[in-house]
Amino acid sequence: MRFFTKRIIIFIIIIMIICIGITPTHPSSKVFAQQISVNSYSAIIIDQKTGRVFYEKNAHEPRRIASITKIMTAILAIESGKMNEIVTVSPNATRVEGSSVYLQPGEKIKLEDLVYGLMLRSGNDAAYVIAEHVGGSVEGFVFLMNEKAEQLGMKNTHFANPHGLDDHENHYSSAYDMAILTKYAMENEQFQEISATKVYRTPDPKGNWDRVWYNKNKLVTGLYNYSTGGKTGYTKRAKRTLVSTASKDGMDLIAVTLNTPSSTDWNEHIQMFEYVFNNYEYETILSEGIIKKIDHKVYKNHVYLERDFIYPLKEGEKAQFEINYRLLNPKKEWRKKVDEIPEIVGKTEIYFKDQLIHTMPIYFKHTEKENKSIFDYFSIIFGSIVGVHND
Repeated sequence: MRFFTKRIIIFIIIIMIICIGITPTHPSSKVFAQQISVNSYSAIIIDQKTGRVFYEKNAHEPRRIASITKIMTAILAIESGKMNEIVTVSPNATRVEGSSVYLQPGEKIKLEDLVYGLMLRSGNDAAYVIAEHVGGSVEGFVFLMNEKAEQLGMKNTHFANPHGLDDHENHYSSAYDMAILTKYAMENEQFQEISATKVYRTPDPKGNWDRVWYNKNKLVTGLYNYSTGGKTGYTKRAKRTLVSTASKDGMDLIAVTLNTPSSTDWNEHIQMFEYVFNNYEYETILSEGIIKKIDHKVYKNHVYLERDFIYPLKEGEKAQFEINYRLLNPKKEWRKKVDEIPEIVGKTEIYFKDQLIHTMPIYFKHTEKENKSIFDYFSIIFGSIVGVHND
């Protein structure tokens, strides 16, 4: 009986070990969490070039986002093509509560100046004026905000105003969605420049002195040397929210935290940045040029990739890639009529840790037909005689 009991206990222990081994986990996030402390309810850090998620915490849960809303307001203003237009400030805009750049009713100001006031000082009045001018009305602008969110794949987002105040129940986003938005916005050079600006001056219509706006983002103004921009936010219901970007040695990162109970968010972002900068490097997974592994008669030495594919990895991860090449079934006539082969003949599927992370088109290289004139042939012959023609 004792022997039987021991066997049962051993069997139970073995089953427990097996179950622990197959429990789903997010290895990167687990290791990351052991290295740093993130008190924010939601957090994420991604690579700007590839979108790789290094760490996430409640990243897809919809939350109130406060003034980081203004990233969407800013990029829509920039993309409107109206940055050089002069805008008249409406009385309604000057009555918006919260942070302000103290615009005056009837004041005329350049849209570009408003975007600086929006991003550096988080002016809710500036957000309102931008919405009226770019969208025709605040409601029209909100429609544009949600339309852009849908285009970018922000699945857990709905905008109800251009500034992020808690005046609507259906105004929310997620840490992941805000990272996607920032990734898109940072591809725009003008947005990059505005987001990274420490101090901006614009004429004050009431006096002889310029308005001087200092960026509220402490990471940008000196707290973190590698900071390249971002946006702060706070309301009583959203608590502290922060989006920040940083670059070091060619690596560009985006971090987002939502619902941070205190001013620990500055340090949380620095810790996340430093962990990634110290542990990851870009590796070339695929190189541009002829795909030598494809040896089909029709495709051999003719199919190629137009660009490299790089990915940020830590030591030992490169072995976890799998590459699949999917090609069109060649038609019989293609062997004699090469001109009929399409430019794109397939796609490359790139898997990392058994997850499809990227696809790239496979191109077919056609031989260029040369239409040479008599003068061209004479030049070639003459060049070969004098030894200066390079074939």
